Amino acid sequence: MTKLLCNTFMWVAFSRVTAAYVAPSSRRSVGSAFGTRLMASSTTSVPAADVSIPRRIKAIDAKEPSEGAVAVKGWVKTIRKQKTTAFVEVNDGSTLSGIQCVLSLADISEETMKELDQVTTGCAVEVTGPLIKSKGGKQAVEVAADSLRVVGVCPVETYPLAKKRHSLEYLRSLAHLRPRTNTIAAVARVRSHLAGAIHAFFQNSGFVYVQTPLITASDCEGAGEMFRVTTLDLDNIDDIPKQKDEEGKTLAGADYKEDFFGKPAYLTVSGQLGAETHACALGDVYTFGPTFRAENSQTSRHLAEFNMVEPEMAFADLESAMTNAEQMLKCVVQHVLENCQEDLQFFAKFYDKELTARLEKLVSQPFVRISYRDAIAYLQEEIKKDPSKWQFPEVEFGTDLSTEHERWLAETKFNSAVFVYNYPKSIKAFYMRDNEEDGGETVNAMDLLVPGVGELVGGSQREERLDVLEMKMAEQDLDPADYWWYLDLRRYGTVPHAGYGLGFERLVTYVCGIENIREAIAFPRFPGNAEF
Repeated sequence: MTKLLCNTFMWVAFSRVTAAYVAPSSRRSVGSAFGTRLMASSTTSVPAADVSIPRRIKAIDAKEPSEGAVAVKGWVKTIRKQKTTAFVEVNDGSTLSGIQCVLSLADISEETMKELDQVTTGCAVEVTGPLIKSKGGKQAVEVAADSLRVVGVCPVETYPLAKKRHSLEYLRSLAHLRPRTNTIAAVARVRSHLAGAIHAFFQNSGFVYVQTPLITASDCEGAGEMFRVTTLDLDNIDDIPKQKDEEGKTLAGADYKEDFFGKPAYLTVSGQLGAETHACALGDVYTFGPTFRAENSQTSRHLAEFNMVEPEMAFADLESAMTNAEQMLKCVVQHVLENCQEDLQFFAKFYDKELTARLEKLVSQPFVRISYRDAIAYLQEEIKKDPSKWQFPEVEFGTDLSTEHERWLAETKFNSAVFVYNYPKSIKAFYMRDNEEDGGETVNAMDLLVPGVGELVGGSQREERLDVLEMKMAEQDLDPADYWWYLDLRRYGTVPHAGYGLGFERLVTYVCGIENIREAIAFPRFPGNAEF
């Protein structure tokens, strides 16, 4: 049922909103139809395409022999020269494997021979010739090249990505070149499919896509780990305007009334509060964009700049949020399983041998759901057997679960994706709805834990009661004046609503089976690093 529903989502979404997932022949048809309509409504004629120019083909589309010459454009992965033949493997980024181009040295022109002498690993080339059935067993077709042109040379003596394996840590220092490696290119392709599938799922579930601001005056999580945005001249401390009291005495701290926004401003840690405003008018909405956290963490799970997927649903409770999160994850993972097989096989071979089985299990089996109290009881029972095996053996009601606790629950106790719900109020954010049945000791919050990662999703039912929300803000020393607009949602037509946040880069690491989140994003930002 899940697979059928997901396939329906994908087909409708990709046929409606994007040509990126349409087969190449269909993409050309869509373009031709659009061009025909454009010409019919315009007095300007469009020149006909030059049929003498070989059509460009990408490696992902090179399945069958071609009727005529094609053009392959990309970067050289390897080159081998024999007495009579040269073999050039060209990768254009569309697949892991690339296309093998075979040049008969006796048949190519003198100009092509000169170009061939310049070919090195990493150089950009354009190769033309017909696609023929491959004589080798590694690929279905190859290019019987009749010409080759070096578009951009690559001096092999200085090229940092020489033909050898490099550590992922080293490649981070070459973030501008590392997309040319097998691992990072495969991550980028899977990441692209995941992003498209997420948009497709929500669009076809009736959600409205909302872009919330990156600059904010509100701390959504109340943790204070935010990057400040200012135009005050920090290079000249003495010139920064200072606060003054009513008598004109200078106080400690800058006077942000003189700053660009007239108040302290920050990079957002979440689009949730902004999304709630639209959910309380449009019903179901979602955001998908960058967020920032100034957390001084060097772990493999944290970034200073990352992307969050944050749906908000009106007239919804925590159960609705958990159900929607489960449906969404199953749908997008199923899409990757069906459309990124070569890349997943690569990850399974070099990074996580159990990857495919783990992803298939996530799609096919229902997620486990347990209360926080039960999770603590399970952990206490297990830790009691040998506390020395645990980095954090002290676990009780009120403990903020660590990664080792989360992974034990998902990987060992249940061997499944696990929703843990009804967390203690003391360790969760101010906007989460108090549970009435236990006197407000817990809140209607949940985390989704998955094998190999730990926490992947966090969500809650939002506190829709104005008096309760104001009381909770006071308890956490939050100024109601900073959240006046958020409180207005409870004054005017308040409604039960719920939502969750999915860390997109964590999803990428989970689906690719890679350990460090710094490989899941093009240019990782973390303490001490803001290169590129």
